[in-house]
Amino acid sequence: MTKENEKAPTMNHFFKVSGSFWKFYQEIAVKNIIPYQEKAIHDEIPGIEKSYSVKNFILAAEKLKYGKTDGTFGGMVFQDSDVAKWLEAASYSLVQYPDPALEQRIDKLIEQVAAAQEADGYLDTYFTLKYPDQKFKNLHDAHELYCAGHFIEAGVAYYEATGKTSLLNVVQKLADCIYQHFIVEQNPGYSGHPEIELALFKLSRATGNSKYARLAKHFIDVRGVDSRFFNKEMESRSWNVWGAESVDPKYAQNDKPAKELSVATGHAVRAGYLYTAMADAAKTFGDEELAQACRRLWQNITQKRMYITGGIGSTAHLESFTADYDLPNDTAYTETCAAISLMMFARQMFRLEGDAKYIDVMERSLYNNVLAGMQLDGKKFFYVNPLESLPNISGIIPTHKHALSARPGWFGCACCPPNIARTITDIADYAWALQNKTLASLLFIDGILTLPQAGIKITQSTNYPFEGAVCYSFEKIAKTSSFVKNAAGNIEETEAENFALRIPGWAKNARISLNGKTIFKIENGEAKIFNTELNAPVSYAKGFLTIPLQPVISAGSGKIEASFDLNLRKVYCNSKVASNSAKAAVMAGPLVYCAESADNGDVLGLRIWQKAEPQFGAVCSDLGNCRKITVNGVRQLPFAGNEEALYSDIAPSYQEVSVELIPYYAWCNRGEGEMRVWLPLV
Repeated sequence: MTKENEKAPTMNHFFKVSGSFWKFYQEIAVKNIIPYQEKAIHDEIPGIEKSYSVKNFILAAEKLKYGKTDGTFGGMVFQDSDVAKWLEAASYSLVQYPDPALEQRIDKLIEQVAAAQEADGYLDTYFTLKYPDQKFKNLHDAHELYCAGHFIEAGVAYYEATGKTSLLNVVQKLADCIYQHFIVEQNPGYSGHPEIELALFKLSRATGNSKYARLAKHFIDVRGVDSRFFNKEMESRSWNVWGAESVDPKYAQNDKPAKELSVATGHAVRAGYLYTAMADAAKTFGDEELAQACRRLWQNITQKRMYITGGIGSTAHLESFTADYDLPNDTAYTETCAAISLMMFARQMFRLEGDAKYIDVMERSLYNNVLAGMQLDGKKFFYVNPLESLPNISGIIPTHKHALSARPGWFGCACCPPNIARTITDIADYAWALQNKTLASLLFIDGILTLPQAGIKITQSTNYPFEGAVCYSFEKIAKTSSFVKNAAGNIEETEAENFALRIPGWAKNARISLNGKTIFKIENGEAKIFNTELNAPVSYAKGFLTIPLQPVISAGSGKIEASFDLNLRKVYCNSKVASNSAKAAVMAGPLVYCAESADNGDVLGLRIWQKAEPQFGAVCSDLGNCRKITVNGVRQLPFAGNEEALYSDIAPSYQEVSVELIPYYAWCNRGEGEMRVWLPLV
């Protein structure tokens, strides 16, 4: 067991968000989302669907203590995971915003969770309360290992945040129970909903115990070897969770062994979590076959099955991938959790290969699909994120029931809101990386990074993503041992010899200067390094400009300034995507823009000129001070003489208009109305 108060350093400890865009979101998370979700899991908010999450743990503890309970399990089969994800998000928030009262409430909730843990380490209230004799007998649908994975992540997060091992000890016992069942006793199986695999790698690094990594690798290696495993499991029992059960092997990514996968199929969230774990396993164990599978899957997703917003999973049917180039806009599913799973996959692929192309996609998913899943006040959420919304159709007719035109306050299946919260509060771990003695700046976020064991302090200043200027002020500080590394070390090393600055793939023009002297330029997509007069060379590879740190701070301080042209542009789509034929979308930097009724009235009648150049417009104060974009176009007018006609053999007339666009993530914050990302060209 890890010693109490031995904090494991993470980038969340080292980097403090200090202002601008992400300060706004973190404060929303801390002041609104986390308190709101805390009340939701305790069933303290009137007028929304009950969660039952905490109540299930209380009932399970009573059953274990007294042998009976006066209640039954409430909510979805995976309801335990809502508690776990809230604990994880709240833990990350403590690092950025210490709150003794919140920490006390977390400790109390951990006690309630621990009280529901069985003597052998088993922890799942659905089975403790409902099917105590059916443990590990419905791996396909019952989400035991999925819930365990989220609790493991929460246990690691709380330990990293506070140094307390209360929840870490619980999840180690749980992981040991799972290890005993599948490895020691050699029972067959793996999770129907991947998640535990990526969590076990985190636990292995946090505790220094490699058996958890080996367990994760085992789950990956045995998956799909027998593609009928879940069919046989179903045939061996007389019950299921949902009243019906689909065992299509592609749905749960077990149609073939992981090393043979090449096409993203099935439930999109499950896929993203599995692929993340596969990439982690490839790096941890040096498994090149797994790495090749991850590359194939990445290529298939990003080139054939991903929305421009970084969303994945195009159909409500089983929340799944469908076929190459099937990317409908008004019925897009693009679950918020699926976009987060793609972010995780992208981050792990970067750790595996060090290529900025993965961070480009991670950034796209984050700034568009993920943030769109939350209202700007942090009190309402989208589960589904369509790219076109049609009043009286979206959320109403059977084919569009899932594609709501307004964010609800909560869901019976509430996986997305806490997933957003944990992503926002742990944003530092997506923004920075330290490996191979190179400190990499991945996302551009206003804040201060302090690496005491490396003797470096970096102040990052930017108004990104609305402006493309980013300034890094370096300061040499005394080396200390502020953080005690645990047995494994969450960060691979604490020494940094180089600084790697990501040059976004969308930046066709960029300039980087060191202490006022230009050292790098991109002009019209062509990169050039200038003589820097440094003792060590500056290099540009895989989308990163790498600069030796020692010369930068040799005088005690230094400054690196980056200027990225946001590349305000129209984006076109492969003609194989039927929904986007003869249409264009508008982007600026990483942001996808959309047209909304609040600015334009009738959106469906809008067309934009093929040759029109988008221009930045006014700052929109009622949408978090985002920047609008305008582009010239026309509006189709009603048919002359018969405005209500469905069809006419008289060509329509058009009115010249200036189309106003807002960032996609900010849509549906000013009431319901029409919305479109892809606009027809004229």
